Amino acid sequence: MDDAGIVELFWKRDEEAIRECRASYEPLLRSIAYRILGRSEDVEECLNDTWLRAWNAIPPERPRRLVAFLGTITRHLALDCYRRGHSKRQGQGETALCLDELGECIGEEHPIEDRLALREVLNAFLEQLPERSRRLFQLRYWYVMPVADIARQEKMSESAVKMQLSRARQQLAALLRQEGFL
Repeated sequence: MDDAGIVELFWKRDEEAIRECRASYEPLLRSIAYRILGRSEDVEECLNDTWLRAWNAIPPERPRRLVAFLGTITRHLALDCYRRGHSKRQGQGETALCLDELGECIGEEHPIEDRLALREVLNAFLEQLPERSRRLFQLRYWYVMPVADIARQEKMSESAVKMQLSRARQQLAALLRQEGFL
């Protein structure tokens, strides 16, 4: 079933909407949550909370891209769970590393997921990046993918991935300074 059909099921309050979401998007959402949390028990809780939050949000929301809507919910829930006390070991260190890397150019007082204006600047920044740099940035900082996995997937050396990510972070920091966030 396509996204529009699933959203219509939500609007009709038909529980089939959740089953269709699970069939279409659970593997992707599970990988997002697992990369952040690193524990199957926490991932299951996060996914269950995702389905509940989607059920409560649609209606009144009518997401244009259901996968992005569900991915955002899952990512935010997983980050919240991580912050509530998961150690670096449990998240395989990638979540802490990603947050630290972005914190260098964003700053601690401006959490990226909480600031609407900052989100708009970040979206504009991503749109201006070349396609490959944008993909690397998203794999690292949205999907919390380890550099080694990105390098393998993109058929690049780890040092090349690190260099492109470093340059992208420097460009982002310059843009944030220009826009008055730093």
